[in-house]
Amino acid sequence: MNTNYLIAVVDDDQHIRNLVEAYLQKENYRTIALGSAEEAWTLWQTSPPDMWVLDVMLPGMDGYEFCRRIRNEAEVPIIMISARDNEVDKILGLELGSDDYLVKPFSPRELVARIKRQLQRWYKMSIQIEPASSTPLTPTHIEVTHLQLLLDERRVFWHGKEIELTSKEFTLLKVFATSPNRAFTRDELLTHVWGDDYFGSDRAVDHLIKRMRKKLDLLPIEAVWGHGYRMRIEEGVEIDEASTSD
Repeated sequence: MNTNYLIAVVDDDQHIRNLVEAYLQKENYRTIALGSAEEAWTLWQTSPPDMWVLDVMLPGMDGYEFCRRIRNEAEVPIIMISARDNEVDKILGLELGSDDYLVKPFSPRELVARIKRQLQRWYKMSIQIEPASSTPLTPTHIEVTHLQLLLDERRVFWHGKEIELTSKEFTLLKVFATSPNRAFTRDELLTHVWGDDYFGSDRAVDHLIKRMRKKLDLLPIEAVWGHGYRMRIEEGVEIDEASTSD
């Protein structure tokens, strides 16, 4: 795995910033240190990093709000660090979209190990290597009622209008569109979208679906009480899955 990633460390404690940077640079990562979420937001808009190490308690905009803003735009890996060890705080961070949550004081070596783990997962998701074959193994586009997914191009159209989705939103939507009317448990959806080594709260699924519903108004994804979610498609509605052989 390439280690030439740029990792942004956002913490108002200069000692922690220096310590984390030193350990990351020892592993050949590039780093940039910032003391506030406002500075971090400016960096995101100008030269976005490949990953964030984000303190929760920051002056001005806190880490939770910054995480929420980033998640509305992208799926870049985020690890939150905080002196708050309450379970509610951890769950809130994960629900807002952080990929991991580490309580202060922490071992810098443990943080580096978690960073490597998140970047490996991101790397695997980004390359998406498929075996070479003259016969396509999966469709290249899916149409369900007013929803169209162009899988090779990773584009989504809802009622004819193109909708910008993050990689996790796209993957989750593909799961539902490929198996309409099937009820998925939260654990199944976590495995499909986050991977089978994800150890955070299953409430991350609820938060991701909430974000999708805001972008795709009236999307027919419904909660299945005590189970999970499904995309309900009325009987008689045609589902088109086309491949490159068409």
